[in-house]
Amino acid sequence: MTVLDHRHHTAVPGWLPGATAPRTDPAPLLPDVSPVRVLGTPALEKHDPALLRELYRRLVVGRRYNQQATTLTKQGRLAVYPASTGQEACQIVAALALGEQDWLFPSYRDTLAVVSRGVDPLEALTLLRGNAHTGYDPRATRTAPLCTPLATQAPHAVGLAHAARLRGEQVVALAMLGDGGTSEGDFHEALNFAAVLQAPVVFLVQNNGYAISVPLTAQSAAPTLAHKAVGYGMPGRLVDGNDAPALHSVLTEAVERARTGGGPTLVEALTYRIEAHTNADDATRYRTEAEVAAWREHDPILLMDRALRELGLLDDELVQEAADEAEALAARMRAEFHADAALDPMALFAHVFAEPTPQLREQAAQLSAELAAEAEVQH
Repeated sequence: MTVLDHRHHTAVPGWLPGATAPRTDPAPLLPDVSPVRVLGTPALEKHDPALLRELYRRLVVGRRYNQQATTLTKQGRLAVYPASTGQEACQIVAALALGEQDWLFPSYRDTLAVVSRGVDPLEALTLLRGNAHTGYDPRATRTAPLCTPLATQAPHAVGLAHAARLRGEQVVALAMLGDGGTSEGDFHEALNFAAVLQAPVVFLVQNNGYAISVPLTAQSAAPTLAHKAVGYGMPGRLVDGNDAPALHSVLTEAVERARTGGGPTLVEALTYRIEAHTNADDATRYRTEAEVAAWREHDPILLMDRALRELGLLDDELVQEAADEAEALAARMRAEFHADAALDPMALFAHVFAEPTPQLREQAAQLSAELAAEAEVQH
């Protein structure tokens, strides 16, 4: 029963006269006691072998993408890169769970999800290169720009999904956040609006244990982040974020629920950021090598490799195909990023406001004058 089913409240035994009865039974909204897992369980055999092989392939290619982007940052070809190494399952499955008509709302760490959505790596990384506000067309790709401010994309996802439903469109929006984003007001406002409006939205929280250097225990006292869903009247799901098939099952179910009028879902995926927060971060100051080593044993690629070999679904041919595709992607990234882009500084003022503000026009005029003066000196 949804929130909208309870607009007309009836008396409930034990409640005071005239008091508003509970809008919904909280029990079905509560997450499972333990994270949902498929790898290493009998449930794995029920999954499509072709999907399992595809998940493995994408994980391998995604890991190489992260490695190459990190290297490009060290070479100065990217201004900053928040790696999703160790979180590739969350990134890839988020994109796979959506249909072509759906929208993805990524955070700054979710470039692999954007690439998995079909956006060219060079375009996906344009923002982090410092060359433009975004490198791809959001409307054409149905992918919102990478969001650097924490959780501000969450209300946008709700608004787009609600508007699409009012137009009669079967569109679902998936908003990706980190555990740190759940401490922001935008997160709570988005969940409240989504539940009240029964908007077709899925919130995917990648809980990697740290908001930069702040551990989860210093952010929230909730049993899990998935429990936060109950206070807003939507289901909370807790899943092993490094178990790609489990996450695929949970997210596709949440997307289908949203698409068919069931309303929003909050999914907490337990995962780990193997690399530092960004290239500007020293992770050794707030976590131990032993902690990182323990999570390396729960690596999403390693888990898939073991499970698929046991089922006889992973052979040398697939391993080599995935490795070759990964290296081809890395080589293309090196070639394209080593070429300096031709940039127009005045393009920074385009697409900021439909009607430029007086301050924006003033700034544009100032920059134009400075560029003209530089050009005159050079000639």
